[in-house]
Amino acid sequence: MSRWHTWAMEPIRESQSVVIDRSPEDLYDMVADVTRMGEWSPVCRACWWVEGDGPVVGARFQGRNETPERTWETTSKVVAADRGREFTFTVESTQTRWSYTFAPVDGGTEVTESWEFGDRGRAVFSERFGDDAESNILDRQAKARSGMAATLAALRAAAESR
Repeated sequence: MSRWHTWAMEPIRESQSVVIDRSPEDLYDMVADVTRMGEWSPVCRACWWVEGDGPVVGARFQGRNETPERTWETTSKVVAADRGREFTFTVESTQTRWSYTFAPVDGGTEVTESWEFGDRGRAVFSERFGDDAESNILDRQAKARSGMAATLAALRAAAESR
């Protein structure tokens, strides 16, 4: 058993921001339409609603993710849906939290994408990867960081090309 099971730890957090020349409501509508996530995410290829048909708290959706190494699907639940302010969901298996916040600023809207990986994720990785859990978590953190940069750049390009 890896050391990840031995104590509760602070969640691992990453976040990145970009200013986009669109309103908070327009950007929220783009991000909260999870069926479009494959347009800008470098890993998520498709999402579809499985419970509820839109971005409301409690709605669930599935996503198909692909990397050169593997393809997998997740089920997520919307935990915050405040148009123009915040869209947040958690991946049910690991309780990994993905959040997008929208703040009006000079030049448009500051969009912040955040990722939080906590104790449930550590336990899942410990079960799945054993002694390699820590290196897999660090790899996932690095991929989240680079993926956020790519996602925000693609979102900006799509939003500003209107």
